[in-house]
Amino acid sequence: MSKDEEVVILFADVVGSTQLYEQLGDQRARDMVGSCVDVMREATEAHDGTVIKTIGDEVMATFQNVDDAMAAARQMQQRISNDPELTFTGGHVAIRIGCHFGPVVRESRDIFGAAVHVANRMTSQAKAGQILTTRDCVDRLGGDWKACIRQIDVARVRGQSGEIAVFEVLWQPEEATSMLPIVGWEHGETRPSKLVVRFQGAEYTLGDGARASVTLGRAEDNDMVIKGNLISRLHARIEHQRSRFMLVDESTNGTFLQTGDGEEVFVRRDSTTLTGEGVIGLGRVIKADSPQAVRYRLVPVE
Repeated sequence: MSKDEEVVILFADVVGSTQLYEQLGDQRARDMVGSCVDVMREATEAHDGTVIKTIGDEVMATFQNVDDAMAAARQMQQRISNDPELTFTGGHVAIRIGCHFGPVVRESRDIFGAAVHVANRMTSQAKAGQILTTRDCVDRLGGDWKACIRQIDVARVRGQSGEIAVFEVLWQPEEATSMLPIVGWEHGETRPSKLVVRFQGAEYTLGDGARASVTLGRAEDNDMVIKGNLISRLHARIEHQRSRFMLVDESTNGTFLQTGDGEEVFVRRDSTTLTGEGVIGLGRVIKADSPQAVRYRLVPVE
């Protein structure tokens, strides 16, 4: 029997796990990912949460109290970032976390509903080492936690009209001490910037009075024509939406994004915000030196 209730939904996953397996080999990467999942589970249970399920390198959990969810998220980040066993040549394993408060339907030890999609969207927006959340969580936080919150972006969520504010939880003491003021993007203010997108000999600039979108796919009428068995006719679009640049996937096999910070994002029939610089692969993970790599770079406007 299904049951309706309101809870905090938390997703946590390992950033760039595919690259870990490629770089470290199956056994060592599996051990590291397993250690992270164990930390996620232990932190959840230590703060009165419930682990709903684990999917590979990801944990989904629920909490009755928003402060408990934030405390669990902070514990996950602290333990994983400080664990010397999770260091490897050239880097350290990192996780990202997203939270949202809202109604869910609990059925057969799983949960369903629009709130679950919002929480998952926060996770896909987060970078390595970040905790992101929504106003629905922020409004329910205690005073100590509210002092560690700043709005950093706005996002669209599939199935919902309009945009929602995205807040970062500053879980490291030095970050909270030097916290920047809340930005005003929720109220329509913009960040002047442009996005340069390159594929082989083609280059397009979005924003700053230039074009508003670029299409990618194997059909000849796309702006960037990219051939491949896993690539759809119209595979993806890059759009300038107000102050942000969005990668919108419309394909069967999805789009893979690798940022300059080493973050790996998979998008299928959904969208994600492009920040900094990185490489886009249609249908599969693409190395930076591949002839099928689509490169992008966000450039501030002087």
